[in-house]
Amino acid sequence: MESIDIARIGMAFIPFLFALSVHEYAHGLVAGFLGDNTAKSMGRLTLNPVAHMDMIGTLILPLLALSTGGGMFFGWAKPVPVNDLNFKNSKTGMAIVAAAGPLSNIIMATAGALVVGFTAKFFPAATYSKAVVDFSIYFMKINLVLALFNLIPLHPLDGGKIFTIFFPRSVNDFLEKYQMPINIALVVFFISGLGGIILGPIIPVTQFLLNTSLSLFGANA
Repeated sequence: MESIDIARIGMAFIPFLFALSVHEYAHGLVAGFLGDNTAKSMGRLTLNPVAHMDMIGTLILPLLALSTGGGMFFGWAKPVPVNDLNFKNSKTGMAIVAAAGPLSNIIMATAGALVVGFTAKFFPAATYSKAVVDFSIYFMKINLVLALFNLIPLHPLDGGKIFTIFFPRSVNDFLEKYQMPINIALVVFFISGLGGIILGPIIPVTQFLLNTSLSLFGANA
């Protein structure tokens, strides 16, 4: 494998690991605020990506997709353990904890956009500017993909826990009962490339954040 390929894989995989780690950390942090310290007691309240790695979802599938030149890849981390019995309201508590993950990715995507605007305004001619901007935009897209993917209202994704407070019990029972085949279907769906249908809003949202940041800093694209 040529060095340029390794650089391309690293540019995608490193922000992917960071985004996953912050996502899981956010779950554990909010759970702690709500009274459940399970993640902390099990050593999962950390930004260390090793603590959150899933062999298939964090390593094998993403690296395989990147090494074969796939333009789109996805993955997941080991879920942070949460004991909803420690919440005052189990269902509401789980929904809030679940929402913390995608929200953290949206915040990071916004931070990436601000880096682009800041760089374009104050360091437009620097030799490293293009690299910083390109990396930040890629970082934005990865975080937005993770946020949108996890908001799909299916178990065991965050969306399944968030929207459970709106679904009737019969629907939630059905989704929980069949979450394993749903997981397999989701993996096949994204590997096949059809996931782009769901992730279509990523491009306009990315552009909106970039335009907003550039306007905020009064910078040129």
